[in-house]
Amino acid sequence: MKRKSYPQDVTDEEWAFVLPYLLLSREDSRSRRHSLRELFNGVRYIVRTGNQWRFMPNDLPPWPAVYQQMRRSRWL
Repeated sequence: MKRKSYPQDVTDEEWAFVLPYLLLSREDSRSRRHSLRELFNGVRYIVRTGNQWRFMPNDLPPWPAVYQQMRRSRWL
């Protein structure tokens, strides 16, 4: 099921630019449980809204997964 997009979701053009800088492992790696793009959208959601990690919407990946990926990649 495709979720409703948020205004701060990454566009296809932005994603093509950012993706090479974010890949720590292959995007289809067996250890990856959530889409890298959705994790990135989760980080953008927090940054744009100023929301608290634990109050992320349920249609985005769980906040611990987004937070962990953000820390690994040092997006912020």
